[in-house]
Amino acid sequence: MLPVMKVVSPVRYFDAEMLELGRWVAERYVTPLATVLGALSPPRVAGEEGRQLHAEGSVAAPPDPPAHRPPLWSQYVRGADLAGEMRKGAGGFLVRGAPEDELVLVVEGVRACLTGGRRALVLVPEASPVPATTTALAEAFGDRVCVFAGGDARERYRTWLGIRDGVFDVVVGTRPAVFAPLTGVGLVWVSRESHPAHREERAPYYHVRDVAIRRARSAGAVCVLAAACPTGEAAAMAFPVITPSQRRWPKVEVVRPGTEGRAPRLIRALRDANRVFIYAPLPGAGIAQVCRACGAPAGCAACGGMLRAESGAVRCVVCEAPGRCRACGASSFGIRRGGAERVEEWVGRDAPVPVTRVMRPRLPKRTGEIVIGGPETVRDLGVGALDLVAVLDADLAARRPGLAAQERALAIWMEAVGWARPNGHAIVQSSHPSDPAVQALVRGNPDRFHDRQRAQRAAAGFPVGAPVFRVVGTEPLADAIGEHEPITALTTSLDGRTVCLLALEPGRVPAFGVAMRSLAAEGVVERVVAEPHI
Repeated sequence: MLPVMKVVSPVRYFDAEMLELGRWVAERYVTPLATVLGALSPPRVAGEEGRQLHAEGSVAAPPDPPAHRPPLWSQYVRGADLAGEMRKGAGGFLVRGAPEDELVLVVEGVRACLTGGRRALVLVPEASPVPATTTALAEAFGDRVCVFAGGDARERYRTWLGIRDGVFDVVVGTRPAVFAPLTGVGLVWVSRESHPAHREERAPYYHVRDVAIRRARSAGAVCVLAAACPTGEAAAMAFPVITPSQRRWPKVEVVRPGTEGRAPRLIRALRDANRVFIYAPLPGAGIAQVCRACGAPAGCAACGGMLRAESGAVRCVVCEAPGRCRACGASSFGIRRGGAERVEEWVGRDAPVPVTRVMRPRLPKRTGEIVIGGPETVRDLGVGALDLVAVLDADLAARRPGLAAQERALAIWMEAVGWARPNGHAIVQSSHPSDPAVQALVRGNPDRFHDRQRAQRAAAGFPVGAPVFRVVGTEPLADAIGEHEPITALTTSLDGRTVCLLALEPGRVPAFGVAMRSLAAEGVVERVVAEPHI
């Protein structure tokens, strides 16, 4: 080893516990340890190191809950057990709270943790708009809460230093916050566990759920995975499931789809509703079907992609080039009408309240409004108390590519339908009312859906819970991977490189990682991606 030439910073970026967690992440996701250690802290801003906040030293007693409100956990199956564990215990739990209880549950959970003299880490999938979970915790615990999400480099580093110095008792943040240098952790709460933003898309490719469970286990803390519809991976962990002791789900009607979504039952319901959310997953006003000049099937002249009519123009959904026929270059197409723009038009003709198609997530106005939005508008916005929630084009989910496509769609549907609590109802348009995902939405319980998904995933060769990797390298790669006896191994060639997609038994991952690092040194392996989208 070379001698130390210069001390760059007096700040210690990780301790023994965080180093252990970093080693686990490097092993599980087959990533260089240096890459993981770089993810443990935000980029250094030297000017902030001399202005560190003063540490409080110990966890202060939390504010008392309102005297008139009994503990909400007592209304949940195994809720009292979880409340007790959050004070002094450990272990993992899966919470499927009633939609109107979600914010109260996380606040009560954090309060129980603080009462036990420990600190809490709450992980949310997005920073904008500010999640209702973040707002609820800030209102309940004031300056003891640190929001570790968003901001510029200076602000993030200053916040990180404050967490490290023990200034805060509660940290609420996005993916990087799972590595926050919070000591004395007693609770790690993963909000909306099924949200795709909990997976890091860049190296080290970790999933917040798995790192949170590992961190809680190392710290002797409780890990709570909370979601209306958890992922199949979370459901397969055999954690105790915390659910309301009585059914707390809106009435959900399933109706046959009408033209462009105009089911007669939905139109009648819209005339009687004041505050409504319509989930329309398809953007735009329609899809180009045929070139009117030459009669050829419509396709982008630049890349061959699908052409969509949106905001009065036709553009490619892949490369966003202006719509031109790939056969003759013409720009006039026959359009199959449908999408959020068309929904806005026909709803607006009969609605008794204003109709708005939104791009930024928000709930309908209290004075009365119908809001139309897609997947990007279903966020953590708090209690909806809507009169009606409508889900259009539910059958699209079964046709989308990917093993988890239906699961992701169901998670979005359940979050949106939850906005109808406590007194509203929901209407879902589907030609297949007996579809497991649709029935899970009707019941408000995804257990049977997850059972079916586990069987389908196993039949496809990618069982739930089996680590999956995509490896890019040279020709000897396929034979090298075969030595690790993968559950499934698919090999193809792309641009002269060998690409392998494989699923492993969890116990084989450490040896697989060692082999991949050795092959990388030999030039056989160029890249390893953990948990790719399939």
